[in-house]
Amino acid sequence: MFIQTESTPNPATLKFLPGRDVMGEGAVADFPSAETAGRSPLARALFAVPDVSRVFFGADFISVTKRDGDWKHLKPAILGAIMEHFTQGLPLMEGGAEEAAEEIINEADAEVVDQIKELIETRVRPAVAQDGGDIIFRGFDGASGVVSLHLQGSCAGCPSSTMTLKNGIENMLRHYVPEVTAVEAV
Repeated sequence: MFIQTESTPNPATLKFLPGRDVMGEGAVADFPSAETAGRSPLARALFAVPDVSRVFFGADFISVTKRDGDWKHLKPAILGAIMEHFTQGLPLMEGGAEEAAEEIINEADAEVVDQIKELIETRVRPAVAQDGGDIIFRGFDGASGVVSLHLQGSCAGCPSSTMTLKNGIENMLRHYVPEVTAVEAV
């Protein structure tokens, strides 16, 4: 098994590509701490590596965020944990499906929300996934025009995430959906 690595805009996060599906198309799993990794044998193994602070599974990649330390010291242990998991054929997740967080939507805004979700799904998520993260729609307030998004993976805590939200996503949504006035992370 050959696992490739890619850097991300977040210097504390490295993207690992095992050359096979991890979560599958459209599915993600974010583990912001070791305490949240209980359902995933791979996430638990990665958090066992000293200085790992966050683990994120995308369609075909794994993003690992470090607290401290140098990647040249952490990378071999992370590669070993990923390789061992896949070569042993262990399940990625144990137990039932995870419940999705509730979206905040007013029925009167349903058409606008559909436009926002379509743009996020087709233009934003693929680009962000290339950087080892994900952005999930959480709500739209029609009265103020504010879109709420949840940042995951390498996007969470990334120094450039504010720029991505304001200069990238917000500008695009405001251009295509005039009802949008701002975008904020939740």
